[in-house]
Amino acid sequence: MKKDLDKRLNQILPRLTSPELLTNKGLGNEIGFYIFDYPPENELEVREHIEHLLKQLGKKHKEIEVKHVNLFELVLEYLKSRNLLDKALKKEREQGEEALLSALKAPLHEGKLSEWFGQNVKPEDYDLVLMSGVGSVYPLIRSHGLLNNLPIVMGRVPLVVFFPGKYDGQSLRLFSRLSDNNYYRAFRLVP
Repeated sequence: MKKDLDKRLNQILPRLTSPELLTNKGLGNEIGFYIFDYPPENELEVREHIEHLLKQLGKKHKEIEVKHVNLFELVLEYLKSRNLLDKALKKEREQGEEALLSALKAPLHEGKLSEWFGQNVKPEDYDLVLMSGVGSVYPLIRSHGLLNNLPIVMGRVPLVVFFPGKYDGQSLRLFSRLSDNNYYRAFRLVP
């Protein structure tokens, strides 16, 4: 299993730097969204590999402007900007997780978060956007909901999501257990 993951991780850099991915060639009218799914127990290894990818892209592919977004950190910044982070932490401490989820449902609506994503990530300034931290924001954010709201924000800029779970081209299964709604608009980054 480790061998399979290593093989797949080694395929990422050539795929990210391919003209087909960077120009959305061969996708027809499809959006350039890609999922790299991996076993959740390999989260730390994948995080390290993302750092390695960013270094390699910066050294060997300086012509490619890449933005890495940690979704967990983005959500924290969003909550801070709305003066909600301290209130949310207090609510969770005093009333529990269910009260927190209920209180943050409207502020963290996928439409609002995707708008924040666009304003703060500024995908139009990059050739490629990588997104990690998807598992860290569950259950506050459901990946399919955010992904459904990002095409307008991303435009023609490819987005690669590192997803701790399974993606079969039809549905996302976070942590390889939790079924998200069907999501058909992304491609697997590497087999």
